[in-house]
Formats: sequence, structure tokens, C-alpha cells
Amino acid sequence: MAIDAQTLLLILFLLLTCSLMKRRTSKKQNKNLPPSPPKLPFIGNLHQLGSLPHQSLWQLSKTYGPVMHLQLGKMLTVVISSPEAAKEVLKTYDLDSCSRPPLQGARRLTYNYQDVAFSPYGEYWREIRKICVVELFSVKRVQSYESIREEEITNMINSISRHSLSSPNSSSVDLTEKLFALTASMIFRIAFGTSFAGSDFNHNKFNELVHAAEATMGSFSAAEIFPYVGWIVDWLSGLNRRREKVFRELDSFFQRVVDEHLNPGRTKPQQEDIIDVLLKIIKEQARFGAALLTEKNIKAVLLNMFLGGVDTSAITMIWAMAELAKNPTLMKKAQEEVRNIVGNKGKVTNSDIEKLHYLKMIIKETFRLHPAGPLLLPRESTSKFKVNGYEIYPKTLIQVNVWGIGRDPKIWSDPEEFIPERFMDNSIDYKGQHFELLPFGSGRRICPGMYMGTTTVELGLANLLYSFDWELPNGMKEEVLNMDESAGLCLSLAKKTPLELVPKKHLFA
Repeated sequence: MAIDAQTLLLILFLLLTCSLMKRRTSKKQNKNLPPSPPKLPFIGNLHQLGSLPHQSLWQLSKTYGPVMHLQLGKMLTVVISSPEAAKEVLKTYDLDSCSRPPLQGARRLTYNYQDVAFSPYGEYWREIRKICVVELFSVKRVQSYESIREEEITNMINSISRHSLSSPNSSSVDLTEKLFALTASMIFRIAFGTSFAGSDFNHNKFNELVHAAEATMGSFSAAEIFPYVGWIVDWLSGLNRRREKVFRELDSFFQRVVDEHLNPGRTKPQQEDIIDVLLKIIKEQARFGAALLTEKNIKAVLLNMFLGGVDTSAITMIWAMAELAKNPTLMKKAQEEVRNIVGNKGKVTNSDIEKLHYLKMIIKETFRLHPAGPLLLPRESTSKFKVNGYEIYPKTLIQVNVWGIGRDPKIWSDPEEFIPERFMDNSIDYKGQHFELLPFGSGRRICPGMYMGTTTVELGLANLLYSFDWELPNGMKEEVLNMDESAGLCLSLAKKTPLELVPKKHLFA
């Protein structure tokens, strides 16, 4: 049954009025809360989030301060926008603020929080994180996948080379599509031990499913914001139906590949994949009478790998290449470094990366200006504490705006400019100890896949810079290159338009 916009607005108004009348009065003495923008009845500050929430929150923080209180329907939210306040939340009061809010999208897609990213703080989370850190994302494990990374990057470079050689008119290549395909192929092989060629998925279908899952995980439902009646809005909008569709597609796919790994007749590859590792842990637990992991846990951890491993690495490389294309002098400097170090070997390998100091500065600057996750995954406080002198109460949703921190003129000179040299002789790093730069978070909830992600970005970018000279298409001027961010409430922040560049084959590659 179709519902016109006016009728829907009336329904929403009546439902929200009922919600307001039924809402129980809070027993908290909400004194000394952080400053807050003016609120509207029913919705609070929801209308101020905008299509790019991290940007809207940063603008609001300029008026209301680096510790800001928002009311999103019934959800009490605190937004952190300075390194000093971030240090208090993520370090000083890490234990008091390291749980996760019970969001319905995350609950459904992670099999009731059986994963590591969205699981609330507690014994299960500590155990599953330990497994991920020690067994899945350790330096040794990540290095064991070196051949997969190098093979997939070589495949991408060869694909671009064929395009370059077959295009006499110097046509552009869609680097956005190429880099998403690269990271998807890597994660697919690392997780499943097989390539897309041996599955029902292609790169596009796989990426569509990942993006749909991100949209589901990265947005609030009306039921969370407006208790009692919000579920009706979710039903009318089709949110529940879309969420269930994404879950069933992911669950069916994950179950199929787990079943294939359990098949006694399966030919095992030389290199253990992630499912092999997790199934081995299950077998060892059964031998000792333990039962921490089940197949649902495996599927939930796989979901984390896809959401954290496909988009974030590709998005970082896309933004880096876009910034270098916009700044040809920086591009040339980066290419000279990598080509001088690598020489005529034909490709960049992992052993070359530690010598590429300027490349590492470029990646840090990309993390600062274009963090793939502009807002860290939301935390939930479990006890009362103070930040900058303001009270933070239990059950408060806490958002750290790393995008805003990265553009704070009190910390960074010329914050809107892409200047890799700012990290020369600068000890600031992105590994969670310097709160000016937090692309992977900090504290107990720091991303366990950080080393895997940075290894992919470094090797991918280095080979693109080594193998080709890059130009903007059709005589485009650098100043008109579209650098807008994609709008929405997804977990990651993509470039709004695809990055189209013209590759010129380099002599050494």
C-alpha cells in the first residue's frame, strides 16, 4: 500500500507524540553535561547531522566545543573533537567507555554480536579479540599472505598495462574500480583460500554486498532513536526488509564457504586461509571440552574482515592517488623515491617498503585528511566519568570525530592542504598513541587489522607510483578535480566520484 509524504509525516508526528508521552522520566541528575546546540521537540538534534555527519559535527564543535552533547531522539550522545578529549576517552577512561551501543543493524548482521568490532565489552569480547590479534592479524600471519598481496597487485598492474597499451588515445582508467577489485580479491583469497574465479561472486557483486552491509551497520534505526513506536517507521520505510535481505545473502555465502572447508574431500591450499585457522581453533577447543567458537562466530568475524578490509584500504589508496594527481610536484617526488629505491626490478616488493620514507608520509597525510572512517565506531560508556570537566553518564553513546581532529588548525598548520612534508622529523604516528591522528582508533578498541590494512596500502600505492606516470584525463586542470566526499551514514568515507586517471607505462615496470 502506497503512503504519500504528507500522510507519512502525520503518522510520524502522532507516533513521536505517543513516544514522548510514554517515555519514562530519567532518574539521572543530568547536571554539568557538555554544551549542546539547541534542540527541537521529539527529534532533538537529529536535523543537524546533515548528509555528511562528520562535517556537520565538526562545524557544530567550533561553536559548542570539543566535548559536545547531542540528543538524537532518545539517544544521549557525546561528540569528541579534540586530541586532548580523545585521550581522556580512549586512554584515561578507556575501560569506562570501551563497550558498544546495542544497535539493531549490528546485532542482526553479527549474529547477536558474535564478532569483535561490535561486540559489547566483556569476557566474550576479550576472548574473540585475543583470537583475532594472536591468530588472524599477527605480524607473522599477515606476512604469510605476502605472496597473495604481490600476486593480486601484479594482476592489477598488468590489467592497467594492457589498458594503457591498447589505448592509442591515452584513455583513462577507473582507479576506483581497480582498487576496490584489488582489495576485494586480496580479502577473498586470504579469508577463503580461493579467488573470485572459483565462486559465484564477481568483484562488483561482492562490493555491492559489502556496501549494503556497511549502510546497514552504519545507520541508526527509528526504533533506536524513538522507543515504543520507531519499529513502525522502520517497517514502513522498508529498513527491516533491506536489513534482512543483506543478512540472508551474507549468511548464505558465508555458510557455503564454511561448508566447503568442512568437506573431507576438499583439496587444501598450501597457505592456510582464515576459515582454516578458525576451524582448527574449534577442533582444538572441542578436544579440551571448551565451546567458545561456533560457525556463527566464524561468520561474524568474516563480516568484520570484509567491512574493515575491503573498503578502508581501497578508499585510502584512492584518496592518496587523487591528492597526488591534484599535486603533480608531490606525485613526481614520490615516484622518484620509489623508482630510485626499486631500480629496474620491475615491481615493488615488501622488502622495499621500509626504505620508502616519503611514501609513508603520504599515507600519514592521507589518514589525516581523508580517514576512511571519519567517525570511530561508536562507543558506549559503562560508568560515570568526566571529560574536560563535563559529566559523561552510563549508557551514553560516544563518537570520536577523527576527521575533525585531523583538520583542527590548532594542531595542524594549513589543515585543508595536502602536505606530506608535515610529517618529516615528526614523531606523530597513526598506531593509537598520538591522539592527533587516529584512523584506527586507540585503546582496547583499536582496530586489530591495522597492520594488515597498512601493509596493503603501502604495497599497492608503491606499485602504482613505480609502474606508471599518471595524468588527468582530457587536459583537465588539477584545480577542477572533484574531491567531494560521498554523502551518507556508511561506516567509511569514499570519494564521491570515481577517480579517472590516464596511465603512462614507465620504463622500469
